[in-house]
Amino acid sequence: MLSVSIASPATLTLPPKPKSSIPKTSFTGVRIQHLCPQRLPSQATFFRQPSPSSSVVMMAKREEEMKEIRAKTTEEINDEVVELKGELLMLRLQKSVRNEFKSSEFGRMRKRIARMLTVKRERELEEGINKRLSRKLDRQWKKSIVVKPPPSLIKLREQEAAEEAEKSAA
Repeated sequence: MLSVSIASPATLTLPPKPKSSIPKTSFTGVRIQHLCPQRLPSQATFFRQPSPSSSVVMMAKREEEMKEIRAKTTEEINDEVVELKGELLMLRLQKSVRNEFKSSEFGRMRKRIARMLTVKRERELEEGINKRLSRKLDRQWKKSIVVKPPPSLIKLREQEAAEEAEKSAA
């Protein structure tokens, strides 16, 4: 409910207020008050809270993925990070060309990359490598990366080559 009151300096009447309200002032003008009624029990049923079992399943999947990542060597993690970044680039290209793609893949890949880099950093901390040295090693690693096409592009090229071979054989 919305109540509007217009007051002049001569006829200023204030409605009764609770004791913990704003102190009285010499306000003149338009005062708009928003009065909210108490929430009824029937309205509370419209807002669903997620069931605790669904969050447990999500945590289990995430923990399983982290165990899988931790089982890999640092070199395997580095290789997979490079591949995922290539896939992310391919997704960006698909988006810019307005091809069909799953937009959820962006977040999924970024999170997977972040998890891998987190595991990599945890291992550096265990070895006693400080932040400055870690960044230096990271720069060296990035310079040593040999650019290669992402797996999805390799599959696409293989499919195109197979189609061309079928056409030439026919």
